[in-house]
Amino acid sequence: MSLSFERTQSVAIIGGGPGGYEAALAAAQLGAEVTVVERAGIGGSAVITDVVPSKTLIATADAAVAIKGAGDLGVQLFARGAEGKPLKPEIAINLGAVNKRLLSLARQQSDDMRASLVEAGVRIISGFGRLDSDNAVVVSTGPKGTDFDRIEADTLLVSVGASPRELPSAKPDGVRILTWTQLYDMTSLPEHLIVVGSGVTGAEFASAYMNLGAKVTLVSSREQVLPGEDKDAASVLEKVFKRGGMTVLSKSRADKVQNTGDGVLVTLADGRTVEGSHCLMAVGSVPNTAGLGLEDAGVQMTESGHIQVNRVARTSVPNIYAAGDCTTFMPLASVASMQGRTAVFHALGDVVIPLERRRITSNIFTAPEIATIGWQEQDISDGLINGVVHKLPLASNPRAKMMGFKDGFVKLLARQGSGTVIGGVIVGPRASELIYPIAIAVERRLTVDQLSRVFAVYPSLTSSITDAARAMHIVDRANEDG
Repeated sequence: MSLSFERTQSVAIIGGGPGGYEAALAAAQLGAEVTVVERAGIGGSAVITDVVPSKTLIATADAAVAIKGAGDLGVQLFARGAEGKPLKPEIAINLGAVNKRLLSLARQQSDDMRASLVEAGVRIISGFGRLDSDNAVVVSTGPKGTDFDRIEADTLLVSVGASPRELPSAKPDGVRILTWTQLYDMTSLPEHLIVVGSGVTGAEFASAYMNLGAKVTLVSSREQVLPGEDKDAASVLEKVFKRGGMTVLSKSRADKVQNTGDGVLVTLADGRTVEGSHCLMAVGSVPNTAGLGLEDAGVQMTESGHIQVNRVARTSVPNIYAAGDCTTFMPLASVASMQGRTAVFHALGDVVIPLERRRITSNIFTAPEIATIGWQEQDISDGLINGVVHKLPLASNPRAKMMGFKDGFVKLLARQGSGTVIGGVIVGPRASELIYPIAIAVERRLTVDQLSRVFAVYPSLTSSITDAARAMHIVDRANEDG
């Protein structure tokens, strides 16, 4: 069902990534005239050079780990030698073939998204768009930026994403010193990959290349990997990294990275050096907002170049909205998509629910995965909220035992007294899927008793969620009676 307007509303979107794509579909569904301006391809960097290819690479790494660990389940792989004797084959990674496949999948996903927009009646313009005023976008469409197209619209949405942050002392060259967008040009597995930065991106690629068989050194400026994440989860991951042979250099800041011709030399702040074959710089990102005319249009920005938005993705200019990594909100593709839809719903007068950070699920695609929702245990320790915590090791789960999974846990957080679920952490295989029931509980304000009454298949990994909720029943009842 579409809304009826006195006249047809028009929406112009700069950037066809997750935020712009979802906004365009939502606006078209509501009957608006929609134009999307995108220079790289529909899906943006999230689909073409970031989320889709990186998670495809990680899926390949997961497959390699599954094969390597099959022996623990009684599955043995052998080949027959010349004399009929069994030979244990080695697992080989054809990185050139892996990268070719993942880039092909990324382009296919981009094409599918473009087809969806065309089918919805969205006009797509290839080029670089910038704001000409608070109700117009100018697009340079020529090969040298000489041809221009002007689009006037009632509502403007900026969803231009972000790019890898580059350091002057470690300038990426695309050969030995790489950003995460340049990794896919490699045709063979790096002999020794040094990853600078232990945030989400650094941890994910360090995990993937270690499991693909490369020697990996992770340079972390913090005491523990994944600063800001659940400490128990980070501890499990660091243990897995070290057990897998990864060198983790904690409290070590990289000052300089040099291409030595046949490798790289990383110089740390304390004077130590680390030699490797390649270096991945994973030191954050910068928003792609330069040259868009945002300041001239009156849009409020931060010093870092991010666009200030409120919970409905609206900027300081009433008819200009923004979504995704270029904003001050959480840099997640799922959040960008929701921001895009929310912005359009708000602008066109549809029902809108303002975004709330505590109800957003996030996942780190390491092995094991780490998924989180809502308040963290540290928030309770800091006195920000009155709550209780229960952690259940995944090793006690019968399905996990059957599948050979030993690392990880389920952690539930509930409000003291009422038992309302306010957060959760899952560390384990497919945590990105397992977190969904807890996300529903947080969204719908279910109590641990209500969550525990939902039937979970036996045996299943999800039964650890109901087991954890059931274990919190006494705490809940004790507080109600007390």
